[in-house]
Amino acid sequence: MLVIDRYKCAYCGACISVCKFNANELVETFVRVDEEKCTLCKMCVRVCPMGAISVEE
Repeated sequence: MLVIDRYKCAYCGACISVCKFNANELVETFVRVDEEKCTLCKMCVRVCPMGAISVEE
């Protein structure tokens, strides 16, 4: 499961643009993850400049 720390997230949209499965979406002031689309490829984890995204097992 992908976890986004809302206190660290700067809402830059990097995780949204890098996701080729369109699993991440910016909704007003937070990023929402569609778990059905997310494959846990971790591209968004690697690109996040704030280190706000992690994978929880």
